[in-house]
Amino acid sequence: MKITNAEFVISAVGPDQYPEDALPEIALAGRSNVGKSSMINRMINRKNLARTSSTPGKTQHLNYYRINDEVYFVDFPGYGYAKVSKSQREVWGKMIEKYLLERETLQLVLLVIDLRHPPSKDDELMYDWLKHYDLPVCVVATKADKIPKSRWQKHLKIIKEALVMRAGDQIIMFSSEEGMGRDELWAHISRFAFPESPEEAGEDNRKNLPESLDKEGI
Repeated sequence: MKITNAEFVISAVGPDQYPEDALPEIALAGRSNVGKSSMINRMINRKNLARTSSTPGKTQHLNYYRINDEVYFVDFPGYGYAKVSKSQREVWGKMIEKYLLERETLQLVLLVIDLRHPPSKDDELMYDWLKHYDLPVCVVATKADKIPKSRWQKHLKIIKEALVMRAGDQIIMFSSEEGMGRDELWAHISRFAFPESPEEAGEDNRKNLPESLDKEGI
């Protein structure tokens, strides 16, 4: 995908702050410091639009990035950061839950996981919760450049088995440093953000009523 324009729009804390232009939205979820901001920057070919930090827990809102005036990336707060208080985790959990279950323009969730390490319990919880509500998920295994190519398949297998990935869900290896996986991920995103028919976007994915997220995990 050729990027002609990309901009940060808003750090939102609730529906009254979400954009109202009805563009398709792609959400990014993952544990703290997994590399979501670096991934966004690589996807849009910008160095510092999404601010990266070595301090986990920096993202505390839903950060909206508008790309080509056609689609939004929505960056979630990272989960699993021990120094975040229980009350703050509960606030984040409610905010994310409400967004995931009620945001009609949401088309796909990118679950970002570090390829070097087995998925955490929080990763497993998030994946299971998303699949419980039949939300479309693509697992993005970041930092692929940090391990030898000969070990990629072994690490991918560990992720698939730990998450008990459902048939049809895709896993894409990604490197923010080298750009590996960028084109493949954009192609996958485009199938959901710009479908040929409503059925391809998964319009039936919101039939279930909400149940609370495990606030301790998320």
